[in-house]
Amino acid sequence: MIKNLESTTNHLYSQSPGNIVSDMDGEKVMLSVRNGKYYNLGELGGEIWDLIKEPLTSQQLVANLRSKYDVDQTECEEQVIDFLSQLKKDGLITIEDKVNS
Repeated sequence: MIKNLESTTNHLYSQSPGNIVSDMDGEKVMLSVRNGKYYNLGELGGEIWDLIKEPLTSQQLVANLRSKYDVDQTECEEQVIDFLSQLKKDGLITIEDKVNS
């Protein structure tokens, strides 16, 4: 559901502060200190979470994942946007306008 996020090519996504993250058997689990909820990010979600320690565009995330996994471009884009949309809904990421240089 790409419509859940604004124009993804012009935004940078990064982790919001205030989350406690741990690895459990290859999957990332997280406690949001802000809302008191636990999240199981899974293996790939955890990988995306690690990648957005520094601000990245959705296209950079997709390119990184596709370099590691055999996945269709469109499917990868949709899955990344869906995941980012859920993180945004729960207030777990920060979205900034990309500054063009």
